[in-house]
Amino acid sequence: MGGREYIAIPGTATHELPPLLVRTEPVAAPLDEVVAGAEGIIESEDVIPDAGADERLLAQRRFELALQLTENYLKLISHWNWGDSILEWIRQCEITFESEASLRSLLQPDIWPHAGRSSFVTLLEDKAVAAPGIVLEKAVGLRLTFRQPPPIGCFSNQFLFYLNSPVASSAYQTWAQLSRGKAALLPPERFYFQVLKLDN
Repeated sequence: MGGREYIAIPGTATHELPPLLVRTEPVAAPLDEVVAGAEGIIESEDVIPDAGADERLLAQRRFELALQLTENYLKLISHWNWGDSILEWIRQCEITFESEASLRSLLQPDIWPHAGRSSFVTLLEDKAVAAPGIVLEKAVGLRLTFRQPPPIGCFSNQFLFYLNSPVASSAYQTWAQLSRGKAALLPPERFYFQVLKLDN
């Protein structure tokens, strides 16, 4: 697959990993509070300067921008939820690896989350896990950056419009490259797991 080198696993058995449980709830706060927070960002950062334009037109433009900020924030939270679910799945996979003799030696013990565990994210990509609109590396990067999903008021309009993708990608790449050696890529045909979506 794309010139990737996979580690050799003894035997020919397919190993079942724990299911990946993905939370699909978008945010903890009600949607109207998120929109109000986005409107507050537009007002406080003076995104649309008042240059003598019609007040109704300005209000409409501010509201449209607030809706765009809200949409971007909800996408960020969806990515964070996926990233949090993936990191928890990796923890569960570690337990599975520890319990099976043929897999035990494949993971180096270290402070969690060890960068070598990025091989599990690669496994998800190799297995073509269905995550519409979600970039898995970005999702994990956001979860590595934020322990909890921050409220919309923590962000600037610049972060929500432009900066969250580069920050998340940079966090993931930095984490993945901290591995002491080459990441041990897991052959996708040797592993099986389900992806289950949780409503809450």
